[in-house]
Amino acid sequence: MYRIITIEREYASGGSEIGKRLAKELDCKLYDRNILVMAAARLEIPPAYMENLEETGPGSILFNLSRTVLGGSGRKEENTPLAERLFLAEKDIVEEIVQSDRCIIIGRAAGYLLREHEDCLRVFIHADRENRIKRAIEREGCKPEEAEAVLKKNDKRRRSFYEYHTSLTWGNREDFDLCLNSSRLGIEKCVSLLRDAAQN
Repeated sequence: MYRIITIEREYASGGSEIGKRLAKELDCKLYDRNILVMAAARLEIPPAYMENLEETGPGSILFNLSRTVLGGSGRKEENTPLAERLFLAEKDIVEEIVQSDRCIIIGRAAGYLLREHEDCLRVFIHADRENRIKRAIEREGCKPEEAEAVLKKNDKRRRSFYEYHTSLTWGNREDFDLCLNSSRLGIEKCVSLLRDAAQN
C-alpha cells in the first residue's frame, strides 16, 4: 500500500484534477500550491512573487533578479538565490508532511525528493497535444489563438524547474512508477488506476 502519491504533469493534462479527485476518493490530504504558500511564509516573501519564481529556471530574468536585492534578506543565506532558497524550503515542508500525513503532492519535484521512500508512488500525467489545447481553452480559460503558446510556456517552466533541481529529464518514464496518458485513458480511468495502485 502506498501512503504517498506524487504527481508531475504536463500543463492542461488534467493532472491537478486527477490529484484532487484521487485525494477525495482516498480520503487523504492534497498538497499543491499550499506548499508554496507555506514556503513563502517561512521566507517572509509575498506568495504572489514566489509563485512566478517557483517554476522559473536559471537564465530567466526572475531567476537572475532573485540573486540580487529582491532575494536579499540580510541573513547568512543572502548569497543563495531566492529560487534555490524557495526549493529548499519546499523540500523541508515536503519532508515534514510525509512524516505524519497520508497524502498526494502535485508538482514541486516531490517524486524526486521522496525517491528513497518505498511507500511513495511516483506518477507522471501527460496527454495528447490536441486534448491539452482543448482543455487549456475550456478549463484554464486560454484564448484559442494563445493556447498552444501557453502550453509551451508552462511546460518549459516546469521542465526547467524540474531539471535544474533534480538533474533528471522531466517526464522520463524511468524516473516514475506510472506514466498515464489522460487523453487516452480519461480522467476517471486515471483516478481509478491510481486508486487501485495506492490501495494494493
